[in-house]
Amino acid sequence: MIPITTVKYPVNEFFQTIQGEGLYTGTPALFLRLQGCPVGCPWCDTKHTWEKSDNARVSAEAMLAKTAPSEAWAEMSAVEILNVIEAQGFTAKHIVITGGEPAMYDLMPLGQELEQHGYQLQIETSGTFPLHVTENTWVTVSPKLDMPGGYLVRPDCMQRADEVKYPVAMEKHIDALDLLLKNCPPRQDTIIALQPISQRPRATELAMQVCIERNWRLSVQMHKYLNIE
Repeated sequence: MIPITTVKYPVNEFFQTIQGEGLYTGTPALFLRLQGCPVGCPWCDTKHTWEKSDNARVSAEAMLAKTAPSEAWAEMSAVEILNVIEAQGFTAKHIVITGGEPAMYDLMPLGQELEQHGYQLQIETSGTFPLHVTENTWVTVSPKLDMPGGYLVRPDCMQRADEVKYPVAMEKHIDALDLLLKNCPPRQDTIIALQPISQRPRATELAMQVCIERNWRLSVQMHKYLNIE
């Protein structure tokens, strides 16, 4: 077994805020954003996390001191991440691992270490990479279909999902989700949530209508309405 202290993760951001999406909306949370993603979603609002360049590698101190989004990332172990939590005085116990595409990395050592110290983990993933997470990690799959990167949503990710959070703007997006749910069915207890793209009124109306018809949930990206990260 590889010692936890030797496993390093490329961290682009680490900050405390309020979770603005999905079931945990409103929950104080630490967001651990990892660098690297080949999926290529056109509407992505974190495109600065796509490329993991050695030239952009900085110290943890420099990464934490960033005041604007950038490609700069720091290599950190689970123990170093815990040290940052203590040093920064963070109080949230819910840790959201996002990206980029965090499932590119083996998150088991990170999850095991953080859970031992009383933290609850959530991963937000496109569902296009195998999941290496602890049993207690809350898995949010936001399926990315027909993206430029050419990656397919994995049936095993859909089966592991605690919630499927899907961005919608038009009827064709609902049709695509229906096809995915048919071909890659999640568990019966998996939460299905629709998330209007960019708060567009027509998208919001469509999402609300479908959620009411099907008894699904609406995810409204509360952090964007509050103008927080």
